[in-house]
Order: sequence, then C-alpha cells, then structure tokens
Amino acid sequence: MKILNLFAGIGGNRTLWDDNHEITAVEHDERIAEIYKKRFPNDIVVIGDAYDYLEFMYKGFDFIWASPPCTTHTQLCRWHKNKKLPDMRLYSIITFLRSWSNSFWVVENVLPYYHALISPTAKVGRHLIWANFSIKNLPYNGSEIETGLKYGNAKIKRVTKRQETNDKMNPIYGKYILDSINKKTLEAFL
Repeated sequence: MKILNLFAGIGGNRTLWDDNHEITAVEHDERIAEIYKKRFPNDIVVIGDAYDYLEFMYKGFDFIWASPPCTTHTQLCRWHKNKKLPDMRLYSIITFLRSWSNSFWVVENVLPYYHALISPTAKVGRHLIWANFSIKNLPYNGSEIETGLKYGNAKIKRVTKRQETNDKMNPIYGKYILDSINKKTLEAFL
C-alpha cells in the first residue's frame, strides 16, 4: 500500500507497520526528520509543511495518516499558565479529507480540553480518531507511554526528551488502526 504519513515526527505510529508498504513521511523539523530517516531508511522523507503537502499531493496515496500537533488541544492546556487558542487546522484536515480524498484516511489527535467539533470515528487509548473506515474503540490500559523503543543509530541527544515524547505515538495504536483496514475492506475499496 502507498502510505502518506503526515506530521510524521520520529515515526511512533509507523513503528510496527510492515516494511512492505511504500511510505512517504512529511515532517517540518529537520532534526526530527533525521531521526525518522535513521529509523526507517526505506521511507521517503519530505522536510516541509504537512498541510501544504496534503493539499497538493493527497491523490497519490492509498492511505493517509495525519497526526497534527496536539499541543493546543491537549487537556494539559487547562493547567498551563499561558492559555493557547486551539489550532483548528485539525478540523480543516478532517473536512478536506472527507470532501476530496478517495483513499483510506485517518486523522489522530489527543482528547481535547474542549468538546470535539467533529464527532470522531473512534477513541483509541487517549486519542480521538477520525477516519473513513470502521475502527473499533480501544480503551486506554494505563500504560500508553511507551518506553524502550529502538531508534537504531539515531542520536536522540539532538532533541530534548520532551520533543522525543511529543513526537511519537504508541506504536501498538498505529498498528491497530492500520490493521483495521482488513483485506475484505481493502478489496471492496480498490
């Protein structure tokens, strides 16, 4: 399957995906993209704006995964001294994909501190998922923060521990969501 992985970070969601996919990852932070490249040397890595890439390149993929930044949506905003306006481009991505994409797609983000403006397809762990295929809810088991991921030759010292944690999703969730596109669904879709 030809996959577009937007806002790729260091590839947490992609960690347990098979290597038999053709994956293009888009990440704006060059340091983070370098870590992704070292972890997944067979993937195509684009350093650039994921919003622009989606808008102009969405037609060339069988599956699109978008994990836009969660920092302005997270429930931690309730306790921050400096309140932030939520970045509503999250909902722009969902609306765009619903309106124009003929591929499978997923948009993932954390549980927001406000009521979600577009009803999600599923809740997986502590994440809301919007998709154009069926995904069953997967409850949070209390151990979402993954530890001990293998980064190959990547030098994590180039980013802070906070950046590292913010730029990865539990790989089990990424695999669970991709596996929700079963063979029967894929054959009917294509």
